[in-house]
Amino acid sequence: MKISVCGKGGSGKSALTSLLANQAISRGLGVLVVDSDESNSGLFKMLGFENPPVPLMELVGGKKKLKEKMAHPNVLAKGHLSIKDIPSRHLIRRNGLMLISIGKILQALEGCACPMGVLNREFLKKLRLGEKEIAIIDMEAGVEHFGRGIDEGIDRILLVVEPSFESLTVAEKIKGLASGLDREVLAVLNKIDSERIALKLEGELRTRDIEVIGIIPNDPLVFEACLEGRTLGGGEAFNAAGKVLGNLLSENRDMD
Repeated sequence: MKISVCGKGGSGKSALTSLLANQAISRGLGVLVVDSDESNSGLFKMLGFENPPVPLMELVGGKKKLKEKMAHPNVLAKGHLSIKDIPSRHLIRRNGLMLISIGKILQALEGCACPMGVLNREFLKKLRLGEKEIAIIDMEAGVEHFGRGIDEGIDRILLVVEPSFESLTVAEKIKGLASGLDREVLAVLNKIDSERIALKLEGELRTRDIEVIGIIPNDPLVFEACLEGRTLGGGEAFNAAGKVLGNLLSENRDMD
């Protein structure tokens, strides 16, 4: 199963990605995390790695060489890809957890991130996972990845919603765009500090026909770990993420 984690910028996509990944590891699953957010550079720290992997963009010669490289023999020219097909310098491992990065914006005036979107779309469409493997994709903020067709290769779209009007607005847009791809959207409420706020958000999402499958509390342990660049594990948020993952795996069995 390939799960995308998307939503408004700052809603907590990377934190939820890390929590879900660590929960999946604790269940004995092989977990591939795909860092496809070209602006956020801290995900590898949240996952407990000292250094990030070499971006897949370098495998195809960088942004300028992408188009011509895609037409020549390389790993992405294969019809299907498995995790073992990814060269070791582009994939780092720790206790069953694996991380790859599509690419990052590194300097001013280097141009748009569209080539990274093309690469991400092709990679996710061709990626084939084993029976006990899942992929969790930390998407870029907002909705542009839908316009690039990246979500075509996704099985489950997980929408992170924080308590703000802007987050609800983005959620509604994502719901509409996902419908155009015939993909279901499942929501997780994040940074929740009271039952009243949770009920209010659930009600707002219900009017938009978006199902909520989990609630992540506003856990100070997550804030501290993110501030210090430490891996996320333990605490209320970690336990709540376990329930979200359980619901996703149950949804996947229903889909099968």
